[in-house]
Amino acid sequence: MKRQIAAGKVRALRATATDEGMFTILAADHRDSMKVMINPDDLSAVPAEIVTEMKLDITREIVPLASGTLLDPVYGGPQAIMSGALPRGLGWISSIEEQGYLGDPYKPQTPMLNGWGVAKAKRLGATGVKILMQYHPDSGEVAEYQEALVRGVLAEGARHELPLFLEPIVYPLDPNMSGKSAEFAALRRDLVVRTAKTFSDMGVDVLKMEFPLDAKHNPDEAEWGDACAELNEAIEIPWALLSAGVSYETFARQVRVACENGCSGFLVGRAVWREAVHLQGGERIAFLQGVGRARFQELVDIVTEYGTPWYEHYQFPEIDDKWFVTY
Repeated sequence: MKRQIAAGKVRALRATATDEGMFTILAADHRDSMKVMINPDDLSAVPAEIVTEMKLDITREIVPLASGTLLDPVYGGPQAIMSGALPRGLGWISSIEEQGYLGDPYKPQTPMLNGWGVAKAKRLGATGVKILMQYHPDSGEVAEYQEALVRGVLAEGARHELPLFLEPIVYPLDPNMSGKSAEFAALRRDLVVRTAKTFSDMGVDVLKMEFPLDAKHNPDEAEWGDACAELNEAIEIPWALLSAGVSYETFARQVRVACENGCSGFLVGRAVWREAVHLQGGERIAFLQGVGRARFQELVDIVTEYGTPWYEHYQFPEIDDKWFVTY
């Protein structure tokens, strides 16, 4: 049986997807990770204005091709709204965690951004909230902490009928094992699938998933397809693919394979706009208008051809002339 979904969430997800029900979302909610790209030697030397300018350039040039965008409330979301970089009517998802990829993978409790949350995101017109969190299903109390955090956000999201896009990133429990190693690559598929099932069963609205295999250590696309099919079979909710810093060429292949096996789209950042961070002025704009747009449009075309509409996972509420009384 399909999962029930609230009317407000239907509206929000429709606003964040294409008419065909695909998530083609531009991700530009990076904070310290973007500062690292700009100046890896001294994050404190990167002014907020530089980060905001970068985000606004990326948003203005790429987001007209997108079904929605993912922005942070510190450097991107409010600025994009006030400047008009975020087009009228386009859905946007607000990150609500304090930071993302730069957290210590062996102390993975996710802090929420102080002074921000579901209610404020809703008030600013967000059509969803997103949490990036590190997660390992066998980490005991740490996993319980992360799960409790998600339950709390889901409860708040239910009150405001604002969908949660959850981005769980698996990691090795052994601090001596690199997350990029062949040893961890052998564990990755099982961890990603189990993680996805945990949060699907919990009631997350959309999963923003990393690819279930490491392309460097598992280059066989047939194996990719099997892994994506296993992930899709394990869950009852829509999922979209994140780029996780892989090359554009690799990500485009991953999107096709994922969408052939049940995926509903992508939330893509660096794979599309990475090189723009090191360009200035007209050169940056030219890159985004040329290479950036071409990359994004190719991904949209792939998803449109192969993807599964998000709404196929849900049963919408029945609406009649009395529904508003009990809504």
